[in-house]
Amino acid sequence: MSEMKPVIALHSAYRDDIGDLVTRRPVPSRQLNNIGAFLFLNHHGPQTYAPNNRGLPFGPHPHRGFETVTFILEGDLAHRDTGGHESIIHAGGVQWMTAGSGLVHEEVSPEAFKRSGGPMEILQLWINLPARLKMTAPRYTGVQKREIPTSEADGVTLNLISGHWRGLDGPIESLTSVFMSTLEMKAGGRISFDNLEGRDVFLYVVRGDLAVNGTDVPHWNLVEFGNGGLIDIEAVKDSVVLFGHADTINEPIVAHGPFVMNTVQEIHQAYADSQAGTWGYALLPISQMGRWHLRSK
Repeated sequence: MSEMKPVIALHSAYRDDIGDLVTRRPVPSRQLNNIGAFLFLNHHGPQTYAPNNRGLPFGPHPHRGFETVTFILEGDLAHRDTGGHESIIHAGGVQWMTAGSGLVHEEVSPEAFKRSGGPMEILQLWINLPARLKMTAPRYTGVQKREIPTSEADGVTLNLISGHWRGLDGPIESLTSVFMSTLEMKAGGRISFDNLEGRDVFLYVVRGDLAVNGTDVPHWNLVEFGNGGLIDIEAVKDSVVLFGHADTINEPIVAHGPFVMNTVQEIHQAYADSQAGTWGYALLPISQMGRWHLRSK
């Protein structure tokens, strides 16, 4: 068995609401630019929308150079992009979009949700792509809850999004061998992950309270680990956890607005290409897209 990965820091999600959308973000922050290949997390909600609401505010906007993984914990999310992909994903489902060379997409509430309202909680995680894949062809996969395999043991349900776990294969094939899951843990439930040497680990507590390698981690906290291969997670209370790991990408990260590239020149080119209108919709200025962009580096 590997040595435990020490917990070297906890990063609390700070409030950064977008209009009436409750939003928390543990990364990036003043203390933390990224967790290796994991660049950004927005935690929207939990909140309840009244009937006849305006829904989510993420109208058409561009991306290039990375992937977005969106977890619909409560509510419904409609997706449409210039690659011709369109879907409505319901509670428990996941959307995985590879922006690659560039596309425009929108993530909005379906008309039925805007009419009726209801609970809403959504996580969106940004995952970096290496230079060799920055300009790969865009792609999109949406999976409903029923399509996601689960593994249940020791008071823990692991929902497998990508990668492999105890004979199961996730429904989404990652271009960069990312393992991604959500964990639903009963109080006292326990699970361990080994052989994580050289992997970037992303562990965020959505709800509840955990003991992670002996360190208390309350809800709305992201864990930063040191070197080692073993992570032991025990639920102090009923908990929901976002857990994944990825190969380290040892390349420069230059991120601005909705683009993540390796050089400033590539960022300038991404803006020029998106504003040329070749990706589809007429685009809003970046300044009107909300305050969810990454910091310049």
